[in-house]
Amino acid sequence: MESGSKKVVIAAIFGNLAIAAGKFVVAAFTGSSAMLSEGIHSVVDTGNGVLMLHGIGESQKPADARYPFGRGKELYFWALIVAISIFAVGGGMSVYEGILHIIHPVSIENPVWNYWMLGFATFFESLSLRVAIKEVLRIKRKDENVFQFIRRSKDPSTYTIVLEDAAAMLGLIFAFAGILLGQLLHQPWIDGAASVAIGLLLMAVAAFLTVETKGLLVGESADPAQVEAIKRTVLADPEIETVGELLTMQLGPHDVLVNIEVNFKPGLSVVALDAALDRIERDMRAVNSDIKRVFIEAGSLRGKVADTPSS
Repeated sequence: MESGSKKVVIAAIFGNLAIAAGKFVVAAFTGSSAMLSEGIHSVVDTGNGVLMLHGIGESQKPADARYPFGRGKELYFWALIVAISIFAVGGGMSVYEGILHIIHPVSIENPVWNYWMLGFATFFESLSLRVAIKEVLRIKRKDENVFQFIRRSKDPSTYTIVLEDAAAMLGLIFAFAGILLGQLLHQPWIDGAASVAIGLLLMAVAAFLTVETKGLLVGESADPAQVEAIKRTVLADPEIETVGELLTMQLGPHDVLVNIEVNFKPGLSVVALDAALDRIERDMRAVNSDIKRVFIEAGSLRGKVADTPSS
């Protein structure tokens, strides 16, 4: 999955970099506020891709004395920084630029350049979005749609790019509509209004990403379906009577911590108990390969563990 996430992010970085350069050149020639906002949008997306790539690399560093549980949450931290940059830089600057052009409208010169650039940007954005959607379709469950996958996913490096690319496609539509209507109706302020719409769109995406990432950064549990599967697996062990508290935490996209309280059947020997503990841990990892750390708390063993005869 890590390689798939990196592929999605790298594709988005190169696509956005090429698009940003073209948008700024065209904005300079034509004076379009919407095109300038789109250029800002693409620059923000490029920078965000670099941040996500950095986050992926940091999150894969091994555990050490300072970070005994690893650094998987690095990715969640950088995903939150990405959300903030989308809101403040992308959304804020686009809204500001649009309001200026509404107050002081300027007619667009040579609008045909804008249409060519929008077509060029749509082509490259669609390629990046295709890579991201293809990765989502590969890993999502058969019974869920893309939106449900995003809500369930523990890997922001994938769903952030999907949302950014989808917002980019919608932003291009806003820019096209603003430029075209401003030209046809001879109302240049509409171009500024399109810039405001692009900014509000980016703010909405940023707000959604912030909510999704906050839970992961604070300490969200593993997927509820997986938690229930773990519980069923432990209960199916022949030496288990009941399962008490079952706590999980998502430490990274593919790093789950499990803390479980179990009550063993009475009369177990120390050897049988040791074998049961090993078996339970092995069975849990078979259910979810993302489980990296398991802590098993045995209920009161008084009267349940038989003394091993001394030889």
